[in-house]
Amino acid sequence: MALALCPQVLCSLGGWLSLYISFCRLNKHRSYEWSCRMVTFTHGVLSIGLSAYIGFIDGPWPFTHPGSPNTPLQVHVLCLTLGYFIFDLGWCIYFQSEGALMLAHHTLSILGIIMALVLGESGTEVNAVLFGSEITNPLLQMRWFLRETGHYHSFTGDVVDFLFVALFTGVRIGVGARLLFCEMVSPKPKWFVKVGGVAMYAVSWCFMVSIWRFAWRKSIKKYHAWRSRRSEEWQLKCNGHLKTS
Repeated sequence: MALALCPQVLCSLGGWLSLYISFCRLNKHRSYEWSCRMVTFTHGVLSIGLSAYIGFIDGPWPFTHPGSPNTPLQVHVLCLTLGYFIFDLGWCIYFQSEGALMLAHHTLSILGIIMALVLGESGTEVNAVLFGSEITNPLLQMRWFLRETGHYHSFTGDVVDFLFVALFTGVRIGVGARLLFCEMVSPKPKWFVKVGGVAMYAVSWCFMVSIWRFAWRKSIKKYHAWRSRRSEEWQLKCNGHLKTS
């Protein structure tokens, strides 16, 4: 079964690579990273929609049926995503654009998807992890594009950052904890599948610490800027209107 899926994964890999080459040709004045992030944004939007449909409509529900046999739709989505992660990991290694934590996340994602495809089960929870992992991805790419085009320090940039931090905290950490608990207490999933879930959740917490530090620094900076503006406005308002005896 796993060998039979290899052509599907290779087609996915070829598709993402072709899309990257197309973006490079269409954006010759931009960097290679711009085109790669366009591919990442595309995959993020596509995987969110497909994994949401599987989890909320097609089923089964990951919180009650972890370790269930893979459905055909789950297999197709996992093959599509596996091809993307192989492409992106190769790109990151070649251009040395990411640190060890992101490479670890990509590696764990690849191993987790391969494990679900080889076992023929646990695609339900792997799909749920895919949804939780990718739901913040488009916002992350939008933040990078705003920086590159000089529009990050604006109201739009603030909204994107707020939504990113809120979704990451609520979904990847909050809902992710609930999913991991259901995975651990269920007798169906294999023990190494549970270990993989713990590893993925630990990586999410490593990202979360960095994100909270960033959010705290930005909040303090915004607060000081607001205090400075209020002080200047007060001085401007009072200047020339002070009472004299």
